[in-house]
Amino acid sequence: MILMNDFRSEPSSLREAMYGAVRRVIDSGQFVLGDEVASFESEWSARCKTSHAIGVGNGMDALEIIFRALGVGPGDEVITTPMTAFATVLAILRAGAEPVLADIEPSSALLDRDSVLRCLSSRTRALVLVHLYGQLGDMASWKELCADHGIYLVEDCAQSHLASRDGKVAGSFGAAGAYSFYPTKNLGGAGDGGMIVTNDGVIAEMALKMRNYGQSRRYSHPVVGLNSRLDELQAAILRVRADFLDEFTSRRRAIATRYHKEIENVHVDKLAPANELAAHVHHLYVVTTPYRDRLIDYLRFNGIQALIHFPIPIHLQPPCLHLRRDAHGLSAAEHHADTCLSIPCHPQLSDDDVSKVISTINRFEV
Repeated sequence: MILMNDFRSEPSSLREAMYGAVRRVIDSGQFVLGDEVASFESEWSARCKTSHAIGVGNGMDALEIIFRALGVGPGDEVITTPMTAFATVLAILRAGAEPVLADIEPSSALLDRDSVLRCLSSRTRALVLVHLYGQLGDMASWKELCADHGIYLVEDCAQSHLASRDGKVAGSFGAAGAYSFYPTKNLGGAGDGGMIVTNDGVIAEMALKMRNYGQSRRYSHPVVGLNSRLDELQAAILRVRADFLDEFTSRRRAIATRYHKEIENVHVDKLAPANELAAHVHHLYVVTTPYRDRLIDYLRFNGIQALIHFPIPIHLQPPCLHLRRDAHGLSAAEHHADTCLSIPCHPQLSDDDVSKVISTINRFEV
């Protein structure tokens, strides 16, 4: 079976290095907020070209802490997309703010600018751009929109590790960016983990307090915080895995390039390619088809796993039925959710695996 993710097929050198990292932490006797976390924060901020990086428990906490550090909370609205993991919206709700949902562009599944403009109100404090599937949109345009309307630009970088555009890296365009290091991400650990990146020293200082019970120093709690600390074991593992990230990203791009050139089936559509190679890290390769269930079964019969990200848009989730949304509706998001399908694009796929995926899809008939 060709899997969506296959950690067991990763290089033995990576596995051995991970064992060594775990041993290093155990031998150190430091298990919470020690040298591994500090080193990984420094290394990741350098790679993201930001002044600060703050390790936290997971990607959702990273977003919540960003909102709280910005003072976004009760009475405020935050615009984002309905095509995202529930964690994006849950972080807004946990901060006490109200999510407002804008529609997407059918060609990319990224937020639609006109829809966002229709969602703006006097209560809008922030826009969360989700770099869905690993792609950066027109960031200059989004920065201009946020500046013109006096709102914060927050980046959800959970799927876009080190994607870049015009020389700037995901997470460095707005007030702050939130990374997830969940195992299936382009850079993932052996459990949960997250990171806040920012060039704003005030946000960074607040985030450092917020992740650790609101402490400014031991037993001094000037603010109400969270217990959301990236632990030493995960930081050590992530430092090792980060050494393989560029190689793995190059492989993802090579696979995606073949898919885009060679998949040809009248029943299967591909999303538009990124305008700049570096702007897409292909966390997922997504096609759309009105015959999704048939295609999933057909692929499985032929030994290929496929998954749906995300089958139910946020506004159709029971806790979110009341959320304000674009008055013109969210038809593009609904259509995408009904037709999208992720096919294997992980870096351990062989050339023969990729050829099999392509030929199998091209033979698909209705």
